Amino acid sequence: MSWKDKLGLVHIYTGDGKGKTTAAFGLAVRMLGSGGRVMIIQFMKAPDVYGEQKKIAECGAVIESFGLPKFVHGEPEADDIEAARKALERAREVVSSGEWDLVILDEICVALGFKMLDVEDVKELIRSKAPHTELVLTGRYCPGGLFELADYVTEMREVKHPYQRGVLARKGVEY
Repeated sequence: MSWKDKLGLVHIYTGDGKGKTTAAFGLAVRMLGSGGRVMIIQFMKAPDVYGEQKKIAECGAVIESFGLPKFVHGEPEADDIEAARKALERAREVVSSGEWDLVILDEICVALGFKMLDVEDVKELIRSKAPHTELVLTGRYCPGGLFELADYVTEMREVKHPYQRGVLARKGVEY
């Protein structure tokens, strides 16, 4: 029996604290270091903006970012919703393909929180994953209804953050 035969669990990293994407990318590095194949689909994050995007690709992961070069505040615009739906469609293909040992759906919970996606569609995506594919969903606002389908649920809780003192996001740390 191969170590890959033991894969196939579902992780959720959510909450208002820092570290959800960082934890997921750490798992990606671990999987790559073990010889696994990794696909990352980013919801709500534009390509070539975040420090981890280029480096994780250099390590051997495939990363596809579907976000637009703007932040969503309040009501999402039609182009934001369309981008999230394209990411979900791609995620359906990837998760069910059986081609990947680890699939990370980065910030999918944020897209759910902004009502850009329907939770039932994401539940169906989870149910349709290839049996050996380890699946990670990240982002704030994860609806509790997804917890029942997960094997790991980790909530990052903000206790203190420099933003509270007016320190803005810093390259290399927050992006």
